[in-house]
Amino acid sequence: MDNNINNIPVEKFQFATRNDLLHDSKFETKPVSYFQGAFRRFCKNKGAVVGGVVIAVLVLFAIFAPLFTPFQPAYYDMVYAYVTPKSNLFANSNIGFWDGCRKKDTNYIGYLKDLALATETGRDVIKNGEYVVSEDGSNYSYRYDTYYGVGFGKYKIISLEEFNAIQRYQNETGRQVLYPVVKFADRPTLEKNKYDANIYYEVENPKATTLRPKLDKDGQIIPNYWKYEAGDFSNLMAEYNSLRIEGETGIEEDGKQYFYVYGRKVDGGIEVRAEYYEYYIYQHNEVLNDGIKEPLFLFGTTQTGKDIFACLAYGARFSFIFATVVAIANFIVGVIWGSISGYFGGKIDLFMERIAEILGAIPTIIVITLLKYHMGTASQALVLFIAFFLTGWIGMAGRTRMQFYRFKNQEYVLAARTLGARDARIMFKHIFPNGLGTIVTSFALVIPSMIYSETSFTYLGIINLEAGNTTSVGTLIAAGQQSIMANAGYVALFPCMFLVLLMLSFNLFGNGLRDAFNPSLRGTED
Repeated sequence: MDNNINNIPVEKFQFATRNDLLHDSKFETKPVSYFQGAFRRFCKNKGAVVGGVVIAVLVLFAIFAPLFTPFQPAYYDMVYAYVTPKSNLFANSNIGFWDGCRKKDTNYIGYLKDLALATETGRDVIKNGEYVVSEDGSNYSYRYDTYYGVGFGKYKIISLEEFNAIQRYQNETGRQVLYPVVKFADRPTLEKNKYDANIYYEVENPKATTLRPKLDKDGQIIPNYWKYEAGDFSNLMAEYNSLRIEGETGIEEDGKQYFYVYGRKVDGGIEVRAEYYEYYIYQHNEVLNDGIKEPLFLFGTTQTGKDIFACLAYGARFSFIFATVVAIANFIVGVIWGSISGYFGGKIDLFMERIAEILGAIPTIIVITLLKYHMGTASQALVLFIAFFLTGWIGMAGRTRMQFYRFKNQEYVLAARTLGARDARIMFKHIFPNGLGTIVTSFALVIPSMIYSETSFTYLGIINLEAGNTTSVGTLIAAGQQSIMANAGYVALFPCMFLVLLMLSFNLFGNGLRDAFNPSLRGTED
């Protein structure tokens, strides 16, 4: 190859201008702080971002959900036990979802009883009146409204003052609470059926255990209301202690006017048939004035009639607050203990580690049992806090100690010590920030760990947070376990979903924090 420069053609040469001279370009990027870089690295982890969003949603639910429900954890109503979730958005739809109904399979007599209740009250007890009959005619299947289906329950005894107050309420609002009663002598014979207020109709055999409604020639239910002819009310009242609703116009049969009897005087008050759905509305709006407008339970109710939505919201709020307070306390104590132990080492480390090992060897359940025994009637939440605090900081102390052992002999630490930096400055200015990734990740995972432990103890019944206006997610899960046999799996569904989402999202979030605060990844954002 000929490298003689004399052979290079002249046209290959060009004059260089002053602007063509090369210099180092100016560094255009801005300096990034430690936390800015950590945030950028965190955002690159999509799983951690999703976990953080889910955690934010759960926290917002715990904070704001109790503000949007009139129910409290202490509220319960045994009549509305195991009613299914209901939302006004779906209540009038035909999609068969979140409408307060459940699938019911029953025989012909059971179907007639629900039909009789729907006929009397005008309620949609059988959703849209639609049902499916099996080929042999032995089984009727339909959507059953659990709110309307409670009907009247047992005959209710109220005071004369309440009887008159309900009359005024009915006249003012046009809402019917009280329905005609059945004459005592005309009721079924057996004790359990005699006081069943849902049986307002004639039956084929009053002495039977299972009552079969009597139908007329058109296949209609035959009412068995107690009624009297106009003009005979004074004698009837004196003889049977019966009452009627003021202002009732009565009915006309065979050219005669009759009035229904809406109450019977008994020992202790007036015996009435009150439709519970309307009576519930009357009680909460006219008597209690507690902000509950109607029986509407977004997540359904438990076996004791507690509103699951309210219990879950208040339970989640307690869990987050409790776990955060415990985590902060354990973080402060654990970091200080682990820093001193790991930095100074030697006999100080040996002594402090033996104390931590002794405390860590004590099972938490033993601590809780002893505290419950010695603290008597003290708050169960306080017992749980002390038990978790006594040993909860040990894990954080161990991780902090490990990080200090890892970094205390690094060159920058030796340089700082050579320049005369004090021990406190070296510990918390130079060593602690480098181990912050592992420590912060541990702190983030302590919160779900505390929630899980608290849930476990309340689930097992070791800790009872039901006293007062407090509850726990674990208590709801325990109630849900009992509800499986009652075909009410939704009782366990919502608290279990909350716990699963919480644990999964915190693990994803913790992994993202670990990578974000890892100093070895600094400068790798691009």
